[in-house]
Amino acid sequence: MTTATFYIPSVNIIGANALEEALDAMHGYGYRSALIVTDIMLSKLGMADNVQRLLAARDIKSVIFDGTHPNPTTANVKAGLDLLNQHRCDCVVSLGGGSPHDCAKGIALVATNGGHICDYEGVDRSAKPQLPMIAINTTAGTASEMTRFCIITDESRHVKMAIVDKHVTPVLSVNDPALMVGMPASLTAATGMDALTHAIEAYVSTAATPITDACALKAIAMISQNLTQAVAQGNNMAAREAMAYAQFLAGMAFNNASLGYVHAMAHQLGGFYDLPHGVCNAILLPHVQRFNSALAAGRLRDCAQALGCNVSGLSDKEGAALCIETIQALARQVHIPAGLRELNVKEEDIPVLAANALKDACGLTNPIQATHEEIMAIFHAAM
Repeated sequence: MTTATFYIPSVNIIGANALEEALDAMHGYGYRSALIVTDIMLSKLGMADNVQRLLAARDIKSVIFDGTHPNPTTANVKAGLDLLNQHRCDCVVSLGGGSPHDCAKGIALVATNGGHICDYEGVDRSAKPQLPMIAINTTAGTASEMTRFCIITDESRHVKMAIVDKHVTPVLSVNDPALMVGMPASLTAATGMDALTHAIEAYVSTAATPITDACALKAIAMISQNLTQAVAQGNNMAAREAMAYAQFLAGMAFNNASLGYVHAMAHQLGGFYDLPHGVCNAILLPHVQRFNSALAAGRLRDCAQALGCNVSGLSDKEGAALCIETIQALARQVHIPAGLRELNVKEEDIPVLAANALKDACGLTNPIQATHEEIMAIFHAAM
């Protein structure tokens, strides 16, 4: 077995009142001027103002950047960085889901390393740790609050860049279910399916280890037991907290085992059409795993069992088929669109989407390495 390195933020606070505890910790770290990175929606809801007030009560000045797009762009990173430099901030606080976290990582990385965010596309391209980052999560899905993954859209190329860098790991992550209660059902569903994708892709990854396997299987079980409830009853605190733990476990799995073609392909759809990442993942997940089942059927049978299926007496191939059916049934239950056509993806764009997907770093650990034709076939099947 080759050497495995396990990345995770040094402090992770999960559960009721996590936010207050985290901000107390920030004060103890000696930070005095923060850039709060969020989006316009959370800004309008007053959540950013609330964090700003809580920071002020701890003698930490802050300025709000709420210009993060749903698929954060190179221009968003530059605008946030300009504000950070103007106010001489010594730390970055991200508030939101994957988009503000990723934008904040981009800002914090360039703040200390210089240059342009495009310089860091790929794996471990930076020389120095980013500016200290505290990630306050409001969704249960992307796990961006605790990973070394940063996804930024390069508008000039219409491509989502995968920046996988140990230096973009936040110093502190915060998962307070009280901040997730207001999440609409559609976002709860999309982010929950994103977390399921993280867990399954990490479990079938060529870089999986016993640690990532344990995290992935527990995440799959908790998502299958709690996602439909969190979607149907948004104020169900037990379901919200369970999903917060589940997405964090899935993050621990993929942060260290990496991902596969679901993400490599979904990134292209997001970069090309500006589509919601979790929905793209949910649609692609069963089709990619059908492709993977030629080699990873045994692992997919394990996933079926974690999803609550009775696999006793089933062969690996039968267990894998049951896993794929169960994923599709869960997606239908939480009202995920049936195919990419519903998202206005065009068949004529598939050759370019497939070519770009093969360049994405996430595909390197997929259990089977695909040809351009095979990736195109998966896209067509998902239409």
